[in-house]
Amino acid sequence: MAETFRLFPGDEKGLFIIGALLVRLKDAVAIVMSRVRQVALQCVILFTILLLLLWIATFLFGSFYYTNMPLAAYITPVHYYYRTNCDSPTAYPCSYPVANISLMDNQKHVLTLGQAYRISLLLEMPDSPMNQELGMFMIRTTCFSSNGEQLSSSHSANQPQTVSTSRFSMLKYHSNLLRTIGTLLFIPAFITGISEQKQVLEVELFSDYVDNSVRKASVNLDARLCLSSPYIPPDKQYAPCVTAIIEIMSNKVQIYSSELHIHARFTGLRYWMFHFPLLSALVGVSSNFVFLSLIFILNYTRMLWNVQGPSVGQTHNPPPEREVENNRSESQNHSAAPQNEMLEHNEGEVDESGRTRTETSAKEEGEDSSHD
Repeated sequence: MAETFRLFPGDEKGLFIIGALLVRLKDAVAIVMSRVRQVALQCVILFTILLLLLWIATFLFGSFYYTNMPLAAYITPVHYYYRTNCDSPTAYPCSYPVANISLMDNQKHVLTLGQAYRISLLLEMPDSPMNQELGMFMIRTTCFSSNGEQLSSSHSANQPQTVSTSRFSMLKYHSNLLRTIGTLLFIPAFITGISEQKQVLEVELFSDYVDNSVRKASVNLDARLCLSSPYIPPDKQYAPCVTAIIEIMSNKVQIYSSELHIHARFTGLRYWMFHFPLLSALVGVSSNFVFLSLIFILNYTRMLWNVQGPSVGQTHNPPPEREVENNRSESQNHSAAPQNEMLEHNEGEVDESGRTRTETSAKEEGEDSSHD
């Protein structure tokens, strides 16, 4: 059997209230969803902007670090050679061992202008009787430019000094007893080749070398008449050290191998950037990020001010175009007013004539009825 539902008088009011509540709930849900979408979109835009600013700040710090920080250390092997054109065969070797070292790495200068370096030479020498009898020997180092010219220091403008140095060195002394005891203790290592009877000497060539050298000054007559110091043309004021000549002034020295070590001596900002890279990166990136954020906020507020400024001013001072439109509409209304008055006057006259006509017709009908 089909079931029938009856609505009582109070049910219609309840259904109306429920429907109204459902409509309000639907509207509230739609409003909340739209706000959630808007907030989510704003969060995505904000996160993208922050990520872009952080990437730009990191890129700026990395570029500054790459351009400002020179090479911290440079190690290159040193290969010596002798002069072979001796006058007599018994006098061989007839020259001191000399090494020509290139201070270029991938077509770039190893030394940076204005940076202080510590340059040292490591000599691996056998602990032989000849080296022990050699005693002290001198090592001389001279710097040359790319044109092969000997460089001069720019610290003294009046009397340029040659960029050259001479250092003495010798093997460490060991008595015969200590050598015998050491040989007996390290016999297995010497036999297997794990250890060797040698000494490694470190000779400091330059303790604080700064590559701000110049070529030899060319003096002319005008310079002598006008200036007390020699004249240096602008194109010859700075010449980086490209080649170093190392000469060991002893033809009896015995060497296994040799290396040239160049270490930068950082000071100031470079010192902090090299010895504390994480802290420097954190401070540098944070500073760049704050600076970029301030620039972005100022530009954004300026853009909002430019967008909202004209809209606020329109309420008080409308633009000329709208004033012209208002004037036109007012003139049209003024011109249409007399026409409306004339139409109303004509309509009034028509109504009055109609009324007179109806009155006369009514009078005529009344007279006809009285006659009858």
